[in-house]
Amino acid sequence: MVDRLKDKSAIVFGAGSSGPGWGNGKAAAVAYAREGARVACVDLSEDAAEETAQIIRAEGFDAIAIAADVTELASVRAAADATAAHFGAIDILHNNVGVTHMGGPLELDEDKFQAAIDLNLGPVYRTAKAVLPHMLAKGSGAIVNISSLAAIRYVGYPYFAYYATKAAVNQATVALAMQYARQGIRANCIMPGLIDTPMIYKQISGQYASPDEMVAARNAMVPLGTMGTAWDVAAAAVFLASGEAKFITGVCLPVDGGQSCAVGEIRPA
Repeated sequence: MVDRLKDKSAIVFGAGSSGPGWGNGKAAAVAYAREGARVACVDLSEDAAEETAQIIRAEGFDAIAIAADVTELASVRAAADATAAHFGAIDILHNNVGVTHMGGPLELDEDKFQAAIDLNLGPVYRTAKAVLPHMLAKGSGAIVNISSLAAIRYVGYPYFAYYATKAAVNQATVALAMQYARQGIRANCIMPGLIDTPMIYKQISGQYASPDEMVAARNAMVPLGTMGTAWDVAAAAVFLASGEAKFITGVCLPVDGGQSCAVGEIRPA
């Protein structure tokens, strides 16, 4: 720990994990705390939010747990206001909520397409609407949105809505960065590539004959030879939220083991 976020407060939407282990939001919340931030762990599941907050508190840091539904503006506003009231300010907004629904336009029903918009893109709008007033009042802030390599590349899975909504997250981040730059607010997004998290075993593994086949196939797709972990994404988030990135805004950063650079199979040298 080097206290890169000392005296800062962060609100992490999607701070729980969808299963045992470390999801991107859970790891980010803990990583922020380890760098000195006070963290509001927000999740649809109060138990999942509390689990992350307990991990942070057990390590001697400050955290609260809040249950909120990112598809409802009133719920998001209540979470933001509770965070600001508890910590006195909000310095970092981290958006990690997302969902994958398989299928192209022919296979995907309209309800699931709309759900993808509500869960992948909607939170960027709703959390910004709720948190920006607190940042503007202070004259500073850092927003970190979790997008996906799927925002800029076809990664092999037939999830039309995910590609479309994550691409929108990228440009929404750029829009936030440019509109609020002169008010001292930075906005960046991270585009994780193939990351080994609990979510892939629930939402991706059905595309393969077995989870082991999935892991092997995904490892083989990455130039570095293995999937990343939630901690790789968390490390990038800490950097973008910290003063080390004070001159970085509007960036969509791949955290992907080089996959965004590759065309075709990567062979050993």
